[in-house]
Amino acid sequence: MREQIKKFYLGLVVLFMYAPIAVLIAQSFNASRYRGQWTGFTFQWYTALIENEDIMNAFLNTLSIGVLSAAVATMLALVTALGMRRMGSQGRIFFRGLANVPLLNADIVTGISLMLLFLGFGLRLGYDTILMAHVVINLPYAMLCILPQVLLMDRVCYEAALDLGATPAQAFYRVILPELKPGIMAAFLLSFAMSADDFIVTYFTKGAGIETLTTEIYAELKLGIHPEMYALSTLFFGAVVVLVSLLLFNYRVIRRYRKAEKRGADE
Repeated sequence: MREQIKKFYLGLVVLFMYAPIAVLIAQSFNASRYRGQWTGFTFQWYTALIENEDIMNAFLNTLSIGVLSAAVATMLALVTALGMRRMGSQGRIFFRGLANVPLLNADIVTGISLMLLFLGFGLRLGYDTILMAHVVINLPYAMLCILPQVLLMDRVCYEAALDLGATPAQAFYRVILPELKPGIMAAFLLSFAMSADDFIVTYFTKGAGIETLTTEIYAELKLGIHPEMYALSTLFFGAVVVLVSLLLFNYRVIRRYRKAEKRGADE
C-alpha cells in the first residue's frame, strides 16, 4: 500500500511538471488561433514560424547571445576559480561570499544598474550591451558549478604530469580540464539556460531595434501571443529532451566502459 502511495505521489509530481508543456505542444498543432478551442490538427504554425522574420530574428539573437555569454562566463569562472584555489582560506571565503551576492540580488536592481553603467560609459544600448549584461548575470551561476570541483581537485596528478615531462599547458589541457569537464559542461548549460530565460535584465539593456524571445513575447502580449510561439517553444523543448537524452546516453556508455575496464584490470 505504501509503495502504491509513493508511485501515485510521484505520478502527481510528474503530471504537475509536464502537463503545461503537454498543453503547449498540443496547442502548437491546433488549427485554431484561439486557446481552448480545438479545430483540427495542422503544421501551419511551424511553417509560419519559419516565415516570421521577427520571431526568427529574436530566436537567433537569443541563441547567439546565450551561447556567447555562456562561453565567456564559463571561461571567466574557470580562470577565477583556479585563481581562488591559490588564495588563503580567509580570502577564499570572502570572494565566495562576494560571488554569491548577485545570486540573491533582485534582477530589476541588476538590470537598472547595468543600464545606468552602460549609459554612463556612453555605450549605445543594443546587442553588445545585452551580451555583456548576460555575462555578468551568468558568471555567478558558472562559478557555482565550477568552483566546488576546483577546490576538491587533487593537485598531485598535475604535478605528476609535470614530473613526467609535460609542459604546464599540456598538463592543464590533459589533466586539469578532463577532471573539471562535468563542472564546465554544467556551468555552460546552466548559463545558457539563464541567458535564454532572462527578461528583466535584457529589457533594461536591449535598447530599440533588437529583441530576444522573452522581450518579443512580452511585446506580443498586448495583441495576443502568436501561435508560432507555441511551435517555437515546442521545438525548444524537443531540443532540450534530445540534449538530455544524449548526455544520459553518453554517461551510461562511459560508465559501462569504465566497468569493463575495471573488470579487465581485476582479471
